[in-house]
Amino acid sequence: MDPSGTLHWDLNAIATALKISREDALRYFTDGRRISFIVERRLAAEVIHGTLALSEGAGYDVLDPEGGKWEVRSVTNGGVYFCPSYMVGSGRSFAEAGFLQKLDDIKGYILADVTLFPDVPFWIIPVATVRQWHLGRQLGSCTKINRLRALQLIRGIE
Repeated sequence: MDPSGTLHWDLNAIATALKISREDALRYFTDGRRISFIVERRLAAEVIHGTLALSEGAGYDVLDPEGGKWEVRSVTNGGVYFCPSYMVGSGRSFAEAGFLQKLDDIKGYILADVTLFPDVPFWIIPVATVRQWHLGRQLGSCTKINRLRALQLIRGIE
């Protein structure tokens, strides 16, 4: 599957505006924890034409005009995960029931490959595809996969 689109930024303008080097801007904006805030807003406004979730703690990131809920995930050098955020991090564990509930609650995922910043391709993936990946055991035991695997799965979508 080709990217659904690409978000573009002017790296020189960002570095200048922030008064940091291009290298520091690249380092900062290829970190999924940092760029996700901006990617979510651009996708909501420019692609989905919807709104952001009412709170950071919601089980989704973007609401489309029809009320469909979308989860935005950054694909980084560390990979990407599909389970709810509350299952990721030190001292947290994966629970399949919670993951399956998440799949029931959302319309799909928007995966953004932030490793390629300042040009960030993204893919709009329906929840049925992610469910199929999970049932086919293609996502791993806790739904986190490395970047290469994520791109392979995306390329396999017809």
